[in-house]
Amino acid sequence: MKIIIAGDGKVGQTLTGLLSVEGYDLTLIDAKQSVLETSQEQHDVMIVQGNCATMDVLKKAGVEDADVLIAASGADEINLLCCMTAHFLNDKLHTIARIRNPEYIDQIYAMRNDFALSMMINPEKQAAEEIERMLCYPGFLKRETLPRGRMEIIELRIDAKSKLKDISLNELISVVRCKILICCVIRQGELIAPSGDFVLQEGDRIFVTATTDDLTTLLKNLRIITQRVRNVMICGGGRVTYYLANRLLSTGVNVHIIEQDEALCRDMAMRLPKANIILGDATDRDLLDGEGLAKCDALVTMTGMDEVNMVVSMYGCRCGVDQVITKLSHEGNSTLLDSLDLGKIICPKELCSNTIVQYVNALDNQTGAALAVHSFAGGKTQAFEFVVDEQTRNCHTPLKKLRIRKNILIVGIKHGPLTVIPDGDSMYEKGDILVVVSGGGAINRLNDIFE
Repeated sequence: MKIIIAGDGKVGQTLTGLLSVEGYDLTLIDAKQSVLETSQEQHDVMIVQGNCATMDVLKKAGVEDADVLIAASGADEINLLCCMTAHFLNDKLHTIARIRNPEYIDQIYAMRNDFALSMMINPEKQAAEEIERMLCYPGFLKRETLPRGRMEIIELRIDAKSKLKDISLNELISVVRCKILICCVIRQGELIAPSGDFVLQEGDRIFVTATTDDLTTLLKNLRIITQRVRNVMICGGGRVTYYLANRLLSTGVNVHIIEQDEALCRDMAMRLPKANIILGDATDRDLLDGEGLAKCDALVTMTGMDEVNMVVSMYGCRCGVDQVITKLSHEGNSTLLDSLDLGKIICPKELCSNTIVQYVNALDNQTGAALAVHSFAGGKTQAFEFVVDEQTRNCHTPLKKLRIRKNILIVGIKHGPLTVIPDGDSMYEKGDILVVVSGGGAINRLNDIFE
């Protein structure tokens, strides 16, 4: 599949990394030659310098025989014009545009056919929705739903009070009293595919697969209490803040927003009349204390600087705020982040990129690839959904008898309406959906998991 990525910024670079690993034929377009050359040095891609919204540049990039175009430049208007022009040159092309301005969302959705859009993605709106989910499930660092909403992959951190601390995986079921599977563990920044005698330690980040029903049991048995938030403090007044505050206010949550730009404060006050808008510096300890940080149910740090977000989040954790969420432009060194008390971390560009990759893989499924791909553990691990067909090997064979490649694990089997977390005696058959987790790179076809 040939893919053109127009815009080699943060989202474009993340997409290039994810899609190049999966073996797609990539061409990058950007106005800056130096940025393109850096990407070309890191990945096996073609590059074209120029304005991605012009016919000449799109033709140089091979748009007339491309399958997908992803417009991810810094300007919504250029992204829209790029998609329209590209579709004019190739009416079979799938086009994806990144749109960030909230003023455009409704009209672009209504006019999506006129703009020739196959998909519209808004990183800030998606990040706000994810943060809201985090606030609803405070015990989880992250949560991914698959396949078809009947199974979850959740991330938990083992702290000093966790019932899972110093427990081996062989003893796990006696503690949680429901069927779950730990598919991978991050310890001090290192990804581990654990065996049955692996002992969980304080500080571990674990990734657990469970059916939706068992997830409720897991919460109860681990004494992870889900309480509805009532008071939320948000530091920073950008687009993610607007989307998040709007959603929280509509459910009756009290929202306090701290922003040091006066013009932005006035704009937020006009757009969000029910929110408490505070003009000030989020790093001012006296301001945070005076506005009742310690009494808030949650703190969300979303200024434009990662360093500020990290410092304020660490102070919030020190003040005993129940839930702290830190927005970062990139997750960077996971070993360093794991050593800091930042609460939950959200990265909008990675959320956006993962959604686009899932769409692209769904298109590629026409030639037998995965139905969907879910990235987690900071991009170190992926979960793939595959349909078992007549060419799939080892049907009706117990999993314990299969010879599966290293760092690959079958974590879920969907058989009709039933989704199960498998054990050694589980089997699959034609028509089932298998969920396969890989810590060793992309899986192009289901049969590739076998030795």
